[in-house]
Amino acid sequence: MQSKLKHISLKIAKISGIVIASVLLLLFLIPLLFPGKVASEVKKIANERLDSKIEFSRSRFSFFTHFPSLTVSLDDVTLTGSTPFKKDTLLKAEQVAFGINIKRLLFDNELKINKLYVSKADINLMVNQKGQANYNIYIARKDIKKDTSTTEEGTAIRLERIDLKDCHVRYNDRSAKILIDAKGFNYIGKGNLSEDIFDLNTDAKIDNIDFYYDRTAYLRKKELRADLITRINTHALSFILQKNELKINKLPLEFTGLFTILRDGYKININAASKNTTVKDLFSVMPPEYLTWLEETEISGKSDLLFTFKGNYNVAKKQKPDLAFNLKINEGAINYQNAPAPLTDFQMNLNAIMPSLEIEKLLINLKTFKFKVGEKDYFTAYLRSKGFNEMNVDASIKGALDLATLDAALGLYSLDLKGILRIDIQAKGTFSASKKLFPKTRGGIALHNGWLKTDSYPNPVTNITFIANVLNKAGTYKDLIVAIAPASFVFEGNPVYVNVALSDFNDLAYNAKVKGELNVGNIYKVFARKGMNVTGYAKADLSLQGKQSYATSGQYDKLNNRGTILLKNIKTTSELFPKAFFIKQGNFRFQNEKMWFEKFYASYGKSDFDINGYLVNTINYFLESNGTLSGNFNMKSKLINVDEFMALEKGENKDRNLEVAYAKEDHPKLSGVVIVPKNLNVNLTANADKIEYNGLVFNKLNGKTGISKGNFYLENAIFNIIDCALVIDASYKDESPTAARFDAHFKAKDFSVQRAYKEIPMFHDMVTAAEKTEGIISVDYKIKGDLNGNMSPIYESFEGMGTINLRDVKIKGLKLFDGISSKTGQEGLNNPDMQGIEIKSRIDNNLIHITPFTFSVASFKPTIKGTTSFDGLLDLRMRLGLPPFGIIGFPITITGTHEDPKIKIFSKTGKEILDAVYNEKSNKVVRKEKVKAK
Repeated sequence: MQSKLKHISLKIAKISGIVIASVLLLLFLIPLLFPGKVASEVKKIANERLDSKIEFSRSRFSFFTHFPSLTVSLDDVTLTGSTPFKKDTLLKAEQVAFGINIKRLLFDNELKINKLYVSKADINLMVNQKGQANYNIYIARKDIKKDTSTTEEGTAIRLERIDLKDCHVRYNDRSAKILIDAKGFNYIGKGNLSEDIFDLNTDAKIDNIDFYYDRTAYLRKKELRADLITRINTHALSFILQKNELKINKLPLEFTGLFTILRDGYKININAASKNTTVKDLFSVMPPEYLTWLEETEISGKSDLLFTFKGNYNVAKKQKPDLAFNLKINEGAINYQNAPAPLTDFQMNLNAIMPSLEIEKLLINLKTFKFKVGEKDYFTAYLRSKGFNEMNVDASIKGALDLATLDAALGLYSLDLKGILRIDIQAKGTFSASKKLFPKTRGGIALHNGWLKTDSYPNPVTNITFIANVLNKAGTYKDLIVAIAPASFVFEGNPVYVNVALSDFNDLAYNAKVKGELNVGNIYKVFARKGMNVTGYAKADLSLQGKQSYATSGQYDKLNNRGTILLKNIKTTSELFPKAFFIKQGNFRFQNEKMWFEKFYASYGKSDFDINGYLVNTINYFLESNGTLSGNFNMKSKLINVDEFMALEKGENKDRNLEVAYAKEDHPKLSGVVIVPKNLNVNLTANADKIEYNGLVFNKLNGKTGISKGNFYLENAIFNIIDCALVIDASYKDESPTAARFDAHFKAKDFSVQRAYKEIPMFHDMVTAAEKTEGIISVDYKIKGDLNGNMSPIYESFEGMGTINLRDVKIKGLKLFDGISSKTGQEGLNNPDMQGIEIKSRIDNNLIHITPFTFSVASFKPTIKGTTSFDGLLDLRMRLGLPPFGIIGFPITITGTHEDPKIKIFSKTGKEILDAVYNEKSNKVVRKEKVKAK
């Protein structure tokens, strides 16, 4: 019996071994049987089905990459986006693998892809401001021309599994102003994706997700879990959310609804809800720096959250979905580390609706917002509003709070507060700056014995006191009265006092007094943001009294503005410039309508400025939303480095405007152009020792400059360059962060043509013959054109006309004259000397049209006219006048290029150089037609 069992066991082991060995053998053999087919089919599907460029270092065919699936693996994959993102990377992955249907491969000899694996990838999804996306790379089968000469079905994608592992997914939709950044993105999707309608089961995990809307962070560094079942209709590209459970940190969310991708947008009807959850779970989605506070705080209460997004999105038709949000909190309580008096009876009921994502249609209904602290302190508010720039308002705020008790109950993060705060304000009516309307308002706010300290700086702001009252009985700007008196605080032993009374906002009457001094660097540290640093000192003693109309109508004698502001070592930034301005000293004196700059020393990067002069109507400028600041100044400088002002240059200023931020993101290698402020009308008499721009050095600038309506201008400005006085009248205007336009008149007398060729790039490119020329010339030229994203000229855009005067010029070794000398057999023509020759020309569409000019050389009198181009083409006509007086001569045509001129004797016809335009995308000159013979 024992022997029989042993025999059976050996037989089973033998059979099992054979089976296992056979399976292992197949695992190794199958990939070896089809290597050529797999490689060709992968290339075929990439070429036929992707409107994109795909590159990879190598491919492998194996069972062991994603065992037990048989996969084609591509290593180090890069995939570009669809139009207009052809040059941008859509996907960069360590590995992309396609699972193969083994049965179809073995028995039908067909490559069918049924699984997709992506590992350690950067996936960059983008939508531009026109609504165009970079991920529309897959060409639908109906768009592919079928080969009727074969019945082979070929490669097909019928996915049953999508597996993303450890990916970084970034979705940047500029049209919707949405940015989603997901790191540690892991996703498994299962379903019969080859069917027209199928259910996709999804298990997703994101270690770290950020969500921004309009550059404001609503989620940062949150963990997300998702268990989803989505019904997908491939005919309509629609997604029906059946079971969709998400968890953001500890907050559960359920999604239901429909999402359909259209050719020019999408249709959406999504409901997201978190019902019967706790307030503590709701608070878990707060910014990450507050999570420690959350663990140390006792929080109770119930919350309900509902979010809906419904409608069509189509940029061309100006359709956008409706957005709605509702949040309810009941029986809320917060008690930080057993505070003496907790915050209790917290109730909130907020509804917000934004139809068609239009901010002007925004509806807010804060029905309830109230809480108590201890037995006596309370706060209650409600707000109902409609619109934004023109807003109907019904609001009320009432409260009496001991800020120290509130601080203890909340455990305010890195912030200590003290003081008695009382507030009672009611407002009802319409706010509209354009119509000069303000809600009927009555009430005020008062703080006594205030005290503020942060963990950023050891010393507090103390003795904070202010009483502010507002009154408007009729609901207009004219009837609005605001009074802040008194207001004061003490910081590091220095008191600051402010008294302000404002009335009749239709023609603002103001009476304000400010007195005090501050260490700006230290007061900034109290509120500092990490990674930024501001230093400096400010002292003010101001008394401002008057009406807005007094300044605008020129009734300056009725103004009573006086006083001084002293600044030292102040660092400040502007959203238009990449670097910070550093004000070493600024003495400002107010005298009625003028703000005098008496001692103003500042620097920006390597540039320095010593300015004196005045601004006019500064108070009116700050009161008007679209006000223009006017003034007259004298400026001295040792160095102005124009390159550092270029919009996309690297710098410490992170708070750039949206257009600049997008341009820097799109063009990381460009420096950008200089952006001119649109709200300045300033004249400047400038005196600068040195100006650096794009590798050029200008010395000793003297002249008038200024800014007017977004244009920078130079008026009779004199520079010294290559030991020559250059006189310029010019204007400059930026059109975007990467494009600008200029219009200039240059005059330069008696300068070395060789130095100009070697040291001035524009002269080098426009006057190519100067390479073989020595001597003294003068230039008088008007020219206008475009500048590219590096502030360099685009010659193909130039238009202009002017003269070049050859005072005493020698030409040696120029192929054009060498060729003429060779063709005519006259050696004296190859190295002509030119004296007192005036050459007139005109520039347009990449062409330089030369007016006929005559000169003498070796007793001959050549006359030259014709056309050359910036890209080197020639179409010149010469009449070679014979001795003694040049009355008799013969024609010569010169075509070809400067480097390879084609010369014909006794010929009057050549080849026409046609107009050309500059294609910014391809960075090439594009001619209207090919060059053709006359």
